[in-house]
Amino acid sequence: MTVAHIYTVAFQGIDASPVDVQVHISDSGSGQLNLVGLADKAVTEAKERVRVALSAIGLAMPYKRITVNLAPADLPKEGSHYDLPIALGLLAAMGVLPASEMERYVALGELSLDAQIIPVAGVLPAALAASAQGRGLICPASCGAEAAWAGDIDIIAAPSLIAIVNHMRGAQVLNRPTAKLAEDRAVIPDLKDVKGQETAKRALEIAAAGGHNMLMIGPPGSGKSMLAQRLPGILPPLDAREALEISMVQSLAGELAEGTISRRRPFRNPHHSASMAALVGGGLKVKPGEVSLAHLGVLFLDELPEFQRAVLDSLRQPIETGEAIVARANAHVRYPARFQLVAAMNPCRCGYLSDPARSCGKAPRCAQDYQAKISGPLMDRIDIHVDVPAVSAADLALPPPSEGSSEVALRVAAARDIQRQRFMEAGLRSNAEAEGRLLDEVATPEPQGLALLNQAAESMGLTARGYHRVLRVARTIADMEASETVRRPHIAEALSFRRLSQGF
Repeated sequence: MTVAHIYTVAFQGIDASPVDVQVHISDSGSGQLNLVGLADKAVTEAKERVRVALSAIGLAMPYKRITVNLAPADLPKEGSHYDLPIALGLLAAMGVLPASEMERYVALGELSLDAQIIPVAGVLPAALAASAQGRGLICPASCGAEAAWAGDIDIIAAPSLIAIVNHMRGAQVLNRPTAKLAEDRAVIPDLKDVKGQETAKRALEIAAAGGHNMLMIGPPGSGKSMLAQRLPGILPPLDAREALEISMVQSLAGELAEGTISRRRPFRNPHHSASMAALVGGGLKVKPGEVSLAHLGVLFLDELPEFQRAVLDSLRQPIETGEAIVARANAHVRYPARFQLVAAMNPCRCGYLSDPARSCGKAPRCAQDYQAKISGPLMDRIDIHVDVPAVSAADLALPPPSEGSSEVALRVAAARDIQRQRFMEAGLRSNAEAEGRLLDEVATPEPQGLALLNQAAESMGLTARGYHRVLRVARTIADMEASETVRRPHIAEALSFRRLSQGF
């Protein structure tokens, strides 16, 4: 008998590599199903799930030798999503389904013992891969809305194995699913809740306008976390391409609720006990980490020095390149990680270094030891450093400020629009991504500003990276004023957000 074919995918980061599921039934044998093609434990267990699922729809495995090959054989196969393509390939080989028709599809889904199709991660990347191959997609019904974002492809989103059989044989019609946006029900905290801290709020607005990394340093209760939580409320929503980009990562992580896509930028705030694999990605199956789940959004690290130093240093490469590369002996996986880092920390372990009423008995050693947990290269990669002092009782007694997140968001959107037009040909999104010759072209200040920058670079001991990050922040401040030229006041304000040294 000829070999029946159907296709599925093997995930390597956000890339979905095609896998040809080949099923052959020979006359000799005793009903044994042999699975080959570098399959892991979850894939080899598919033999029993497929056997019982076929029994649940009234079919028995043929009493012959069955061989299932997952080609290419040298590509590792992981996950339970191979259940459905193996079952459909077997049905095609048995003549239950038309073999020529099944070759037109990419399938993925896990089978329950009663032949229901269970949702799996990665349906959106698989759908995009199917579209690139010119094939249709067969997936679980609950993942249909997710797959529909891949565009105009043939999608069969079925609740069960028997529903697919009936649909292919014309006894039932499964309607094409429709793409859905997630309902934005969550209430985003407003900047009107923050009293005082005008300098910190200004720094937050600049960071949002240019996509800059930001570090807030202040005593406990000064409002650092409060400010960070209000950053998503002033960031512009994702455009369609960006929403699809981050949704691919969320799909692989199994975080797309009911297959819906959100236009809100992600905000991730992992606990300081997070491991390196949790933060940058990895683990047994090399899953995306927090830096990738925060792609095109915000990664908030509260109590920054409490993170393990090796974990923090692992952020240095993603901050520079915009991607997380996880290298293993048997895998080399890339995930996008163009995130905006916002961090918060106390000035020392007790938190009251500069408070005369609660003087730190171990100063300055307490601050030096606490701050030494953060490496100089990581601090150098943070564009904006801002002090967040304690809020006085007089400030707390004031009425709420008249300007809230909606007003600030309008200014941020206007600055982002200027940057989008400026970098359209270069394919960049914000000033924070500009570098090299392009940065020199758009951010070289007027002579007075350049003289100030050069003088400050000498006196503050700025590195080449720090020098260019000051230029980026100054370019953003100029954009917020709709100024074509970076002037001396813009350079001065940008320099005010750089620390003279790592000491406190």
